[in-house]
Order: sequence, then C-alpha cells, then structure tokens
Amino acid sequence: MAITWGTMRALIPELFLLSAVGFGQARQVDALLEKKTMSALQELAGKLDGVMGVAAIDLTTGHTIAMNATTVFPQASSIKIPVMIQVFRDIRRGKLRMEQEVAADAKKLVDSSPRFKAAAEATGKMTIRQLIEAMIEVSDNAATNVLIQLVGMANVNAWLDSVQLKQTRLRRKMIDIAAATRNEENVSTPLEMAALVAKLYRGEVIDKAASAEMIEILSRVKGDFRGAIPEGVGVAAKPGELTGVRCETGIVYLDKRPFVLSVTSAFLGEKMNPVPEVAKIIFRHFEMLAKSNRYGRSLQ
Repeated sequence: MAITWGTMRALIPELFLLSAVGFGQARQVDALLEKKTMSALQELAGKLDGVMGVAAIDLTTGHTIAMNATTVFPQASSIKIPVMIQVFRDIRRGKLRMEQEVAADAKKLVDSSPRFKAAAEATGKMTIRQLIEAMIEVSDNAATNVLIQLVGMANVNAWLDSVQLKQTRLRRKMIDIAAATRNEENVSTPLEMAALVAKLYRGEVIDKAASAEMIEILSRVKGDFRGAIPEGVGVAAKPGELTGVRCETGIVYLDKRPFVLSVTSAFLGEKMNPVPEVAKIIFRHFEMLAKSNRYGRSLQ
C-alpha cells in the first residue's frame, strides 16, 4: 500500500512541526523565560487600578521586552531628561556655561521647588550647574522652568525630532495646570524613553563625556527603581509623578546584563504605583539571564 502524505504526517507529527518552523530555527529557551516575564507583567497590569506600559532594552543584545510600549503616556518629571540634554547641548555650543549665574527670582517659584526657594531666600541666584542638579536630583520645578526658558521648548523638541523620538514632546512648563487642562501634557512612549536613555548609555548624546556626566547626575536620584533593585547594583534614573500618573526611566547596571527600563502608567487609582513591582519583575528576568548560559543552566 502506498504511503500517502497524510499517513506520514500522522506517523511523524514532530517532524511535520519542525518542517513548519524550519530546521535550525528551534525556539530558544530564553524565549520561554521572556514569555513567563510577560505573563507576570500582564498579571500585574490586570490587577492594576489603571493602565501601564513597559519597555526594557537588553544593553547586551539590543533585544526589547515591550508591553504597550508605543502608547503615549504622560511623563511627569521624567521629561526633565530631554530638558537636561538640551541644556548640555547649549553648553557644548557655548550658548551657556555651567558656572553662569542666573537670577533665582522668588516670583518664579512653583510647588516642589526646594533648592530654588532656598537660593531665592539666600543669594537670589543659582548657577546653571546648580539648576541642572536641582532639576534632576530633587526634581525642583522652578529650576526646571528657568532652564526651559533658557534653552527654549521648541529647541528641546527639535532635537528629539532629529533623533527620531517624535512621540516625545515637551509641551508645557512644570505645574502649569491650565496647560494640562488644555491637554498640553509632556508625553512620550515607554519605547522612546528607553531608546533615549540607551543613547546616553552608549555615549551617543552629544559625546561620551557629556553622556557620562548626565548619567552621573541621574545616578544620584532616589526613585522607585533604586528602592526596588538590590543595593550594590547601580541605577541612574528619573522618576515622575502626577495625580493618576507614575513613571520612571533609567539604566540598571546589572553585572553581565545591564538594561534600560521605562515604566509608565496612567488613570491610576489612589495610592496605586506599579513602578516598583515592574522593576522587580524585569530585574529578575535579567538577573536570570546574567547568571545562566544561553540554555538556562545557572553558572552561579
């Protein structure tokens, strides 16, 4: 009796499956680990009183773990990263100087401006360096607004366009409720924010020295990533918080497997904040990769 193709398929289903995916294209075990990580993220998102997006870039391979990663979310104070970059650009071009003094005018005070307020009451002036450090380290909003005025909102957005981060937009100064009411929100996507910080890591923003200096300033920040990731692992990140919004983007210097992580969320219920738990889930993923060979065998 002749053996038909249907008979062969019934007799050797595994061979048929392999022919469908292609020999030499068998799924790698790290794909199963990623599937499990994604399941953990989806479970967290399902329980969350709100919505969230995640993008994590493996700085060893370039592979990205993404969930709602191209969705536009409010960035709150995380938008201060591109503001800082534009300030450094103007310094490199000689338009500003780090030790240049600027008036710390009490009339420019807005909520959450501790260093600007102290300077206004003491000397009435701050250097550009002090303004940058205040903006990033303690998220000083008046310092941020002075820097935005100095460099120009349009120039920040023009640079973002030049590096193909077209969904990342600075649209208003800090604590401008009227602008927010008009939907003039400072926004980006998890993927674009992660890509931006990956450029910093690779020394591609202005030059290696400028990128390293900006990362050093970000490393002083005490945000949710720092609280969620074990001591001894370096973190350089900028968190953000508004009513109903929590986010953070930065670099995690895990030995043998550094990564960039951007977490965004919106429509959050009272006291909701998914950022620390997402950071723990993603850290665990890269920790497993760092201590294992490509087949998942632990080497520690």
